[in-house]
Amino acid sequence: MTVLRVVRRGSAVEMAREHQARRQPRDDIVAERAASGEERFEGMDGPFRHYERRLSMTELRPGDPGDSGDDHEGGSWELVETTTYRLAVPVWAWLFHFPVKHALRHRKDVYGYWWAPPDRIDARASTVLGLLCTVQVLDGYLGTVLSQTLTFAADEFGHGNTAQGIVLAVVRVGVLIALASVALADRHGRRRLLLATGVASCVVTALGALSPGLWFLGASQLLARGLSTALGILIVILAAEEMPARSRAWAMSVLVLCAGLGSGMAVWVLPVADLHISAWRAVYVVPLAGVAVMAWVGRRLPESRRFEVAGAGFQPSGDHSAGTPSDVEAAERRRRRLALLAASAFLIAMFAAPASGLRNDFLKDEREFSAAAISLFTVVTNTPIGIGVLAGGYLADRRGRRPVGAAGLVAGAVFVAWAYFTDGAALWSLTLAGGVLGAVAVPALAVYGPELFGTYRRGRANGLIVTVGVAGSALGLFVAGWLSDSLDGRLGPALALLAVGPLAVAALVVWKYPETAGQELEDLNPEDRGPGDPGAGGSTGKQR
Repeated sequence: MTVLRVVRRGSAVEMAREHQARRQPRDDIVAERAASGEERFEGMDGPFRHYERRLSMTELRPGDPGDSGDDHEGGSWELVETTTYRLAVPVWAWLFHFPVKHALRHRKDVYGYWWAPPDRIDARASTVLGLLCTVQVLDGYLGTVLSQTLTFAADEFGHGNTAQGIVLAVVRVGVLIALASVALADRHGRRRLLLATGVASCVVTALGALSPGLWFLGASQLLARGLSTALGILIVILAAEEMPARSRAWAMSVLVLCAGLGSGMAVWVLPVADLHISAWRAVYVVPLAGVAVMAWVGRRLPESRRFEVAGAGFQPSGDHSAGTPSDVEAAERRRRRLALLAASAFLIAMFAAPASGLRNDFLKDEREFSAAAISLFTVVTNTPIGIGVLAGGYLADRRGRRPVGAAGLVAGAVFVAWAYFTDGAALWSLTLAGGVLGAVAVPALAVYGPELFGTYRRGRANGLIVTVGVAGSALGLFVAGWLSDSLDGRLGPALALLAVGPLAVAALVVWKYPETAGQELEDLNPEDRGPGDPGAGGSTGKQR
């Protein structure tokens, strides 16, 4: 519990004016209501598990006998405002300690803080997002271990670029496991499948430490990556279903940052690979701690409110089997959206997968980086990516998804591909610029998957989109690996060719994507509305 005391001293007239102003219930970071008189207020809405504010006025020095008889016209007075609160943000509350304190100390007429979501979110949404961010860190680690360690495993087992490309491509087949898992989530709930895939992916990933050969490592990672992919999809879906309309892209940006933190943790562990030819196996042991994390989250994470509404007997009107004109229109709309998002995922992944998955091999073989140098390069060029992610989420909720997504795709593809033709300072600076600018597009585009499909189809549709995207990444890895081996091991020309994909998607975003910023999921998917249902279902916060 945090206690914040704000003390004001001044003349009776000044303090009377201040007292009267602070008697008004707040409606910024927290929505208040008066409780037991005019001097105590409690929170109605906001990211707090507990909130209470009290006022007290004390006369410090009586006024002179010649002062007016009004108690507030003479002397010196002290006004004390005491706010007691506890944030409803598990694990990450410490990050918001000082920003929230500052916001509570300096009240605003309207809600508006650069570090906060555009909508004021309630305690439940804050709790759910905090828990999902924790799981996302774990998922980021699970999705990174293979790409970070494969080049060292290949050295131990005596394989080259082609074998690595094949392994990275074959592992993508595990997305079929993800597709089945998220389809089940449409029937049995997001929470249950999220917890199951989280625990299973941790256990299976740890089997990689026992690999007798490269193909065993690939097989175990096929299963583990499928489960972790399902985990990532379910995290995004649950977050989108819980967050208010104007904060979904912001939530995506926060989740992306947490995934980046998890990926970074795998990089932090990577230098152990320099100790021994088999020391890379230690990176695969760490996820065993994730089982305890998932157990802790499971005791606190509720089911999605929108799925609870569906599970309580609500049936979407857009079932194609009904055959009405509105149902046919809804089905056609879903098909168009699925084709658009799936094609975009395929083209982006064809470039992004080899650009990131083969980077370590490029640095090690073409630029002669050691494991420690690779780790330093990755930390230096990846850490600032968070700036682009935050900016992308901020702008996508306020300025729209389409301009932000298109600009980020173009800039990211051009600079990242260019970096593979350079060395020295240019390599570092272009990789950094491409990462930061490309990251701007991530939250703007990631939110489309859960936004454009109804509750009963959200998991299945997003699973299909990811499946197509993974097929694109497998093809991109195979093409990049084959071309690099054909071109004396150079990756640059292959990536320059594959960069055409993101540029084409940028054009699609501008001309074909709908603008979804600020719209409720039920407005985007009318089939989710029941008779008389006003919509919504997530946190309903005050907007800026």
